[in-house]
Amino acid sequence: MTRITKAACIGGGVIGGGWIARFLLAGIDVSVFDPHPEASRIVSEVLANAEKAYAMLTGAPLPPRGRLTFETSLQEAVSGADWIQESVPERLDLKRRVLTEIDAAARPDALIGSSTSGLLPSDLQRDMKHPERLFVAHPYNPVYLLPLVEIVGGEKTSKATIETAMERLAPIGMKGVHIAKEIEAFVGDRLLEALWREALWLIHDDICTVETLDDVIRYSFGLRWAQMGLFQTYRIAGGEAGMRHFLAQFGPCLAWPWTKLTDVVDLDDALIEKIGKQSDEQAAGLSIRALERIRDENLVGILQALKTGNNGKGWGAGELLKDFERSLWAAGGGKTIAADPAGPLKLVETKVSPAWVDYNGHMTEHRYLQVFGDTSDALLRLIGVDLAYVEAGQSYYTVETHIRHLGEAKLGQAIHSTCQILAVDDKRLHLFHTIRDNESGAVLATAEQMLLHVDTEAAKATPAPAAVLDKANAIAAAHAKLPPPDGVGRHVGQKR
Repeated sequence: MTRITKAACIGGGVIGGGWIARFLLAGIDVSVFDPHPEASRIVSEVLANAEKAYAMLTGAPLPPRGRLTFETSLQEAVSGADWIQESVPERLDLKRRVLTEIDAAARPDALIGSSTSGLLPSDLQRDMKHPERLFVAHPYNPVYLLPLVEIVGGEKTSKATIETAMERLAPIGMKGVHIAKEIEAFVGDRLLEALWREALWLIHDDICTVETLDDVIRYSFGLRWAQMGLFQTYRIAGGEAGMRHFLAQFGPCLAWPWTKLTDVVDLDDALIEKIGKQSDEQAAGLSIRALERIRDENLVGILQALKTGNNGKGWGAGELLKDFERSLWAAGGGKTIAADPAGPLKLVETKVSPAWVDYNGHMTEHRYLQVFGDTSDALLRLIGVDLAYVEAGQSYYTVETHIRHLGEAKLGQAIHSTCQILAVDDKRLHLFHTIRDNESGAVLATAEQMLLHVDTEAAKATPAPAAVLDKANAIAAAHAKLPPPDGVGRHVGQKR
């Protein structure tokens, strides 16, 4: 699979900034050209939101953040890049000029993607000397969280370009969908435009307010669309007879004059003011950045829920997230913050994210268990029990855990977790984990765990192989020289 080694982003607004964040957090160096005087500030704010969202999204080890540079010319920005993403304003003349400049300055094998939301790639590539490498790569906002990219080729785009573009999206956690024929607005925006047009009529005719309309979407079919889309949702609506029954039952209503999809609303000053006023009231004083953070937290929650669906296999965008995390673990598996066996192994370092905080303002109980579980997983990778090992049919299962809550981890607090191996035999690992505050070193919680080596297909305990036991025993021998950690063997309610 080919990977992006260096990216260039021409334009750093809402969409361009999202692309920049997506590339950087995938460990890719990014050069940016944007003549806007506030470009650096805007990109830094988008990147801050993206990093906050990724901290909530996954505990998998992200690669070191790519290097971000702002260049003073387009030519400097695209130099050496193998993926160039154009995200300038949606004007055909401007995009043609910029893409022609990119084409002239880019290295011969560089891919050139346009973030246009509706212009035809054939029109965009008209003046290019190497039009075969130009394609539309239309993402959705926020680009750093929503994984879909519509890939659309023009008349002169090569098949190899489309194939390579699709391949290079997967390692950065995105899903490319190839739109077979170029059409104005492609697929996603055509659907959105139809809904948007009808929504404007409903506001224009005072049927409802913008808040009511948004509530209708987010409390009903919007929840279904997030995980099953349109056709699969309607397949279920057809009952046991499926889609054919649904179409037979509801197809006739398509001829009824319910909608105004073919009528264009007059977006005059009065309607603009009405929508603007209602939108201001709906926002209730929240800034755009605050609304973005709320949106991101909600999207993370939805993605996490979809990741655990379908009996843990993942569903829709959650399945894509699961696959992305697997690639991150495979790339970063076995790496630890400090793996010196002369002391407890420092295996996990993180911050308390907003999604982890309960009504008391503290890290909620099950998140402590998550950190302890991540610590056990990090140890297992260190001794050779990685994804390949698990896929081969063997693993360690946690069969007993005793957690003590000794302090308070609060929102934004930097914490780390250590592991001390207490004992090893051919089937068992006896572990003691400690969560500490990064700054003071104060103990916030401890967990004593017993893990059992199992044959996952036979669903029974089985001896671990020598290669795993040798690594575990080497650490355990070093840890045997350490004093027993405070709290080992305690039972619930035992006095100090």
